[in-house]
Amino acid sequence: MGRVDYYHDPDAPAANSLVVGGSAVVVDGEGRILLQRRADTGKWALPGGQMDIGESFANCVIRETKEETGFDVRIDRIIGIYSDPHHVFAYDNGEIRQQFNICCACTITGGSVQVSEESTAVGFHDLATLDQLEIQESNLARIHDYLADGPPVLR
Repeated sequence: MGRVDYYHDPDAPAANSLVVGGSAVVVDGEGRILLQRRADTGKWALPGGQMDIGESFANCVIRETKEETGFDVRIDRIIGIYSDPHHVFAYDNGEIRQQFNICCACTITGGSVQVSEESTAVGFHDLATLDQLEIQESNLARIHDYLADGPPVLR
């Protein structure tokens, strides 16, 4: 299914749905951020997606990260809650979803890089090169918020 992201676009269509979603900022030992290139938009993004009925929020973030990148993670902390009514996603089926996402800082506990049906590429990127990537604006805000609080304390 195709998707168009509207971020503070005055021509964006009005939202007709709201879905709980989760995303993860995952950093490797060299301080690089894990990103996936989305199959539906072609843009780089943090791993994440919508929560399923019967699933806990934590399991949503862990599952989505595994599905989209191949990595097992543990959640260390919540970075922020993002519910900007001026950020909507328009899908081919007519759904226009207002963003609602809780982003978590996560640590890799296992797995290895792999792409999925939802991603065409997965990899770690240096912070200095993020401005060279076509990355979703909302994801940049989450990364900046992560950096403002510093990396999680590892136990």
